[in-house]
Amino acid sequence: MIRAATEADVPAIYQLIRDLAEYERALPEVTGTERQLHDALFAQRPSAAQPAIFAHVAEHEGKVGGFALWFLNFSTWQCRHGIYLEDLYVRPELRGHGYGRQLLAELAALCVERGYGRLDWSVLDWNEPTIGFYRSLGAVSIDDWMRFRLTGQALANLAAGRSGS
Repeated sequence: MIRAATEADVPAIYQLIRDLAEYERALPEVTGTERQLHDALFAQRPSAAQPAIFAHVAEHEGKVGGFALWFLNFSTWQCRHGIYLEDLYVRPELRGHGYGRQLLAELAALCVERGYGRLDWSVLDWNEPTIGFYRSLGAVSIDDWMRFRLTGQALANLAAGRSGS
């Protein structure tokens, strides 16, 4: 069963995030807390009319066995929103049961129902089983684009250089 995540799912989702980071050889980069995840998903902020991130879970025998965490992006070329899938993870022992496909199908259905133009995500270049899975769904890699990121001191340095600082 695929469903929208609830507050009660946050501990399981947080553990799956840690499991994913460990699989991707990046566990030390997980610095957020379970509380921060809860607040990002469910805290009511007066300045925000709607949440900024969303999650769906795959249930297996009454327990969370996988999750998809996503947010809206925007295509200036299409002049439409889309969904950016930040993370998709299914417990290793539950892979092959169709949960990953169903989570992606749920997000694709949201795109179609809401008139969003696309569903985007990233995958590590060494993760061949996952790349093969995505290709089997009809997904294509965007080989002529590179991702960039600013974090830590580089982020702070650039922010310090803004006009009026």
